[in-house]
Amino acid sequence: LAGLPQSALDTAAQSATAESKDGWLFNLQIPSYLAVMQHLSDEPLRREMYQAYVKRASELADNGDFDNTPVIDQLLQLRHEQTQLLGYAHYADYSLVKKMAKSSAAVLEFLEDLAGHARPVAEQELCELRAFALEQYGLEELQAWDLSYYSERLREHRYAFSDEEVRPYFPATRVFAGLFEITRRLFNVEVVENTDLETWHDDVRCFDLIACDGDADETDQLIGTVYTDLYVRKHKRGGAWMDTCVHRRQVDGKLQRPVAFMICNFTPPIADTPALLSHDEVETLFHEFGHTLHHLLTEVDERSVAGINGVAWDAVELPSQFLENWCWQEQGLELIAQHYQTDAPLPLELLDKMRSAKNFQSGMQTLRQVEFAMFDMCLHSEYDWADRHTTVQGLLDEIRARVSVLQTPDYNRFQHSFGHIFAGGYAAGYYSYKWSEVLSADAFDRFEQEGIFNPQTGQEFLSSVLKRGGVEDAHDLFVEFRRRPPQIEALLRHSGLKQTGNLR
Repeated sequence: LAGLPQSALDTAAQSATAESKDGWLFNLQIPSYLAVMQHLSDEPLRREMYQAYVKRASELADNGDFDNTPVIDQLLQLRHEQTQLLGYAHYADYSLVKKMAKSSAAVLEFLEDLAGHARPVAEQELCELRAFALEQYGLEELQAWDLSYYSERLREHRYAFSDEEVRPYFPATRVFAGLFEITRRLFNVEVVENTDLETWHDDVRCFDLIACDGDADETDQLIGTVYTDLYVRKHKRGGAWMDTCVHRRQVDGKLQRPVAFMICNFTPPIADTPALLSHDEVETLFHEFGHTLHHLLTEVDERSVAGINGVAWDAVELPSQFLENWCWQEQGLELIAQHYQTDAPLPLELLDKMRSAKNFQSGMQTLRQVEFAMFDMCLHSEYDWADRHTTVQGLLDEIRARVSVLQTPDYNRFQHSFGHIFAGGYAAGYYSYKWSEVLSADAFDRFEQEGIFNPQTGQEFLSSVLKRGGVEDAHDLFVEFRRRPPQIEALLRHSGLKQTGNLR
């Protein structure tokens, strides 16, 4: 277990105790898995964890009862039948009807353009990583299970800090309080805990959003409510997401106020130590709260187009990715970062290192997202599920050969756990993450020019984007706020991909 941070060891020991076992218990949930892949010195155990992770839910997994191969085939067949019934050429055409992008060709052109910017950067990053692993550790060949480990060592070497050094400055309670203060400053909305509502677990907390202005009583000022469930636990679904519980609408002449769920899987409190978040987890929290605000702050009373309903799928990530920007600004960090033992603010020296490291391997990370998005779009526009000479694995391999700079093991079955496109509503829509990043970076660019807590700019974003739901075209609403069509320059600048171009 050499190399693992104490927080990971404590969590693994707690998991073992919960199972009446001795020692440390690791699993394939993201907090446990990532700690091993990024920090564990023992190469064979990293390899074992990696192989278990990439084979899960496939014919190669230890338990073949959970092989998703027939599920994938059935879903593709049913989606094809659905599109034929509705008169579309393929599922991508059907999916894009409610998106900003007008065709699969336009999406693939956008992704190819983005890959063109990212690939030279990614190739240089991979060369640097291989040279570092050889020079510092004598590693002659970089394997898939080595990538995260040596990337983390290079990041520490280059920027002289680790995620574990950052955690003590982000106790969850402080981050929550700061997030709510940022919400108040931007949108003139108070977030107040509601302890009267019943919850499904002791970790779950409820918060009401209250309008700050107006002479109405507290009931009339109530905007909506969110349940937050932040910590990983046994049998809990992995990942992080926001989902709707109650939608805003008029019922018998009375206003039904919206309610949301916000679910994460962060490392929980350990004994007397509070929950301490990595900066990535802080970003995740802000991301999901951006979705929450989009659902709760709507002023549309028709359920089908209120909040996130009816919003173009490739624009629905705009508010979530947009809010992440405040995790990187000094004025925002002053509100969310405070050492849990000393109350000291995040040192500027550490912040400078974090900023320098922000775009570490951004080229490789961008290509990874482009690979997923291309696979998704080609699977739903070009792939013929009925052709016995083609396979889903073959399509993915072909795209990897075109896009990736690092060879993937033949046994990697990523698609078998690609829940976003097979179970999460992102079919022919995974590109939306990168498309929305263009929108969010460009929207934040206006705050950079006018002040990140400029109340007028905040109110215009609220009125043009958050309040309008799916009533109007997402592109038109963005143009209303930005006063011009979206441009890709801000994203390339924020990502460290220095070439520029236009969003098609």
